[in-house]
Amino acid sequence: MNPNQNAGTSTVEASLRQVGERLSKIRLSRNLTQARLAQDAGASVSSVKRLEAGENVSLDTFVRVLMALGLTGHLSAFLPDPEVRPIERVKRDGHERQRARGAAAVTKATDWAWGEDDEA
Repeated sequence: MNPNQNAGTSTVEASLRQVGERLSKIRLSRNLTQARLAQDAGASVSSVKRLEAGENVSLDTFVRVLMALGLTGHLSAFLPDPEVRPIERVKRDGHERQRARGAAAVTKATDWAWGEDDEA
């Protein structure tokens, strides 16, 4: 396995654990059981347990739990506002980007190289 992949995975796992711990503390500060939170969120108790343990759960479950805890206002803090791009808007004459372009492939013009003609 690539060492960079392993480092990224441990960072993801650490982030999931941190989110789970925070949600657990918020739940406890509101004197809610995992069963009650699961019921309020429309999720299973096992999903809430996995979320609090920092294990992988669906985005749907995560958002449902945030809604049940009244924390959906904090979702916007996860991602920057994509509308705030004045320089890009000027470059595009006010048009919004619809697609992403892949990296341009570098193509070799010919197979010719210096010095090849000198051999003849």
